[in-house]
Amino acid sequence: MIAILVDAISVGTIFLFGCIGEILTEKAGNLNLGIPGTMCIGALGGSVGVKICINSVSDPSQMNGFVLILVSIIFAMIFAGFAGLIYAFLTVSLKANQNVTGLAMTTFGVGFMKFFAKRVHDPETFKVASDYFKHLFTLSENPGWFERIFLSHGVLVYLAIAMAILATLLLNKTRTGLHLRAVGENPATADAAGINISKYKYGFIVLGSAIAGLGGLYYVMDKTNGSTLAEAAIDSFGWLAVALVIATMWKPVVAIFGSIIFGGLSTLAVNLTGLSFSQLKIFDMFPYIITVLVLILTSIFGKKEIQPPASLGQSYFREER
Repeated sequence: MIAILVDAISVGTIFLFGCIGEILTEKAGNLNLGIPGTMCIGALGGSVGVKICINSVSDPSQMNGFVLILVSIIFAMIFAGFAGLIYAFLTVSLKANQNVTGLAMTTFGVGFMKFFAKRVHDPETFKVASDYFKHLFTLSENPGWFERIFLSHGVLVYLAIAMAILATLLLNKTRTGLHLRAVGENPATADAAGINISKYKYGFIVLGSAIAGLGGLYYVMDKTNGSTLAEAAIDSFGWLAVALVIATMWKPVVAIFGSIIFGGLSTLAVNLTGLSFSQLKIFDMFPYIITVLVLILTSIFGKKEIQPPASLGQSYFREER
């Protein structure tokens, strides 16, 4: 049971980064279906950062772990943030259809990662680099349940949880968060109140994309131990991250627990034995079933705090105000 929970937290971190990024984007009123592709671009960017650090030393085992992690995080966020900037330009400035633009960004992001992966990825040295990501705390020789559940994860797991908490405080306890929610709910009213709509949309689309990109970096350097990039199925995790936004009702803190549930469902089939292939594949449906149930329940109860932003997916035309 403890092993399943540890695996759930580990896999759930991929969902959590993507979910936090999409929540911030949707709070600004933009539905970004390009998150799966953005996560792929973030994985590539982080890998570029790792490659730069590896090439700067003669022996990869002698790398400075802190510098390696910091540089890779910065590169992942820059690459993914630039993808978000492209999406923001198309949907905010040019008023392009958000659904079509997002799908195009996902297709581009997956292809972009796969095209450049072989030029960047080195499985042997990346496996060495992944050790710096996977072990933040030193465990005892026989770790107990507390150490295994709470202290056995890599640095990005704790960063994801911290970001979820900070995102909640930003949305609910700051003036910036209040303005952001106003932009997502009613941009015309927010504009009349003197809030710069484009600035908030651009800022949080780029920020949300940058955070989502860390999910791709985590997949490569932690989940797969640096052993894969071109074959990485990051986009499939990205779609579930978008579904998790709905399942957690646009609340970053709830997303922490939701990501663990989604992670547990994603790894449950691996931990079960004696079932046929078709029976195991049923578990892949559970996250989507949960999302549909949440949609039904939120529609029935209709409470405003569990509804999506009112202007989600709609372009804002100031001339129509």
